[in-house]
Amino acid sequence: MTPIVLVAFVVLVQVTLLVALVRWGTRWGATPEERAEPLPGDDYFAGGPAARVAMTRAISIDAAPETVWPWLAQLGRGAGFYSLDRLDNGGRMSARHIVSWVPPPRPGDASAIGYLREVVPGSHLTWWVPGLRFLGAFARLVVDIRLRPRGSGSRLVIRMSADAAGAMARPALWVFQLIDSIMACTQLLRLKERAETCGARSSDPERPETGARDQFQLYEVLYASGEKAGVPGQEEAARWHHAAAAAGLADASRPTQKRSN
Repeated sequence: MTPIVLVAFVVLVQVTLLVALVRWGTRWGATPEERAEPLPGDDYFAGGPAARVAMTRAISIDAAPETVWPWLAQLGRGAGFYSLDRLDNGGRMSARHIVSWVPPPRPGDASAIGYLREVVPGSHLTWWVPGLRFLGAFARLVVDIRLRPRGSGSRLVIRMSADAAGAMARPALWVFQLIDSIMACTQLLRLKERAETCGARSSDPERPETGARDQFQLYEVLYASGEKAGVPGQEEAARWHHAAAAAGLADASRPTQKRSN
């Protein structure tokens, strides 16, 4: 085998493995029925560009939905993201308890992952990013989170969907799938571990609450109530807050305030 043929063979094997990894990661844990199930965010892309991806992952949790839901309700809303904290939480360690000062989720809440467009307490959350630039493409994103009882435990399905426009649309979506597969699978595993190990505890003896609204999440959160958490200006919560206001889900004229203790 000549050196050129050998290099070509190695590259082919690496690309094949990478494609297989992405394919596995985009449907991690989800059944064919869960991947085919319609979710509210699917409709947000109506009339959009043809370049689109939908990544559905799922996990079974040995805890009742009423125990799991508070962890989902505070995800990205001041308690962190339960994934690779150095990469997606600004180095803050995500909370390992139900944070006392995070209010219940409301449509119009804005964070690094867009704004909450739909909330069904106890069962469903839909986050929406109406448009951003990513690797030379213009992309829109949806995060659908659905929680259901299963036996004595719960079944959690999270679908991350995106479409994109522009010459780099399909390469950008492929890179997005690769990155998100790593982050999302880690998030599901760590969320499962928290719900099963920590339950619905309201405090963490190893990291008591200090009252600082950026203790568990660096990235800013602007709640529909007008309160806020995180560090102002970190990520694009202000942009998504204004987008939520344009959609009639928040009041952009009302200044956001730090929640008092």
